[in-house]
Amino acid sequence: MIRKTNNIPTRVGFGEGLKELGKKNKNIIALGADITASVNMNLFAEEFPERFYSLGIAEQNIVGVAAGFALDNKIPFFSTYAVFSALRTTDQIRVSVCYNNLPVKIGGAHAGISVGADGATHQALEDIAIMRVLPNMTVISPCDATQTKLATIASVEQVKGPAYIRYGRDAVPNFTSENQEFIIGKGQELVKGNDITIIATGHMVWEAIKAAEELGKNKILARVINIHTIKPIDKEIIIKAAKETGAIVTAEEHQIMGGFGSAVAEVVVANNPVPMEFIGMNNQFGESGEPEKLLVKYKMKSKNIIDAVKRVLQRKK
Repeated sequence: MIRKTNNIPTRVGFGEGLKELGKKNKNIIALGADITASVNMNLFAEEFPERFYSLGIAEQNIVGVAAGFALDNKIPFFSTYAVFSALRTTDQIRVSVCYNNLPVKIGGAHAGISVGADGATHQALEDIAIMRVLPNMTVISPCDATQTKLATIASVEQVKGPAYIRYGRDAVPNFTSENQEFIIGKGQELVKGNDITIIATGHMVWEAIKAAEELGKNKILARVINIHTIKPIDKEIIIKAAKETGAIVTAEEHQIMGGFGSAVAEVVVANNPVPMEFIGMNNQFGESGEPEKLLVKYKMKSKNIIDAVKRVLQRKK
């Protein structure tokens, strides 16, 4: 049974990973957008002030500067709220970074509905959909702070081109091991089961684990898979799950349309079609509120995953 150690914001893992990379590689630089501490880039800035540049609230310009640094053999990290780092800058990322396949690493901070009181304008619920369709872009969505640290390091050590790392603001359960094997493009089976598969990403992985534990009390054995790399996605683990369990529920803190669930469905329909249900934001904007209450209101909790499991099992052959 998987147990959390404590609650830590995933942004802490990003900051720690970036600082560790700075110690390993003198070509790592960081670009801030006036919210350095909010995205935990202050850890890097304090350790390597000569390699940190604050460009203010000018996200589109920061992408251009990052591309220039990358052309000069540097590995630039740029992070701000995901609504700005992924959405406001889409044109610059597409043309300046992805078209040239440059090693610019982008932190999508405060992603999802759980950013809370900042409200609809600051709740990035479309970033996965946009980033995953850009050629050459790697899209990473780690499940807790420990994995976010490893993902940040892997974005340099395992990815030559651009990478987008999605993480949140509020403290969430930290439950993975620092000794885990983290491989870009490889999913992780966290809970065994052959009745149904729950495939989750980001903060929703913990909700999937809780759902599986509750389902087990009713003798429904749910397999739980963590997909921390949305692109390239692990087709093998998804196809295997579809064949062995015959039904899938996906869970994400993002719009259902075009997001993580769509990425999983693309694999399923092309290789082993099975009934699917999708947990996520259903074609609407969020609102200001406490993170937990918003997750409940917009039906992104373990209870909602359980309900989806029961629905899909009725369709299972």
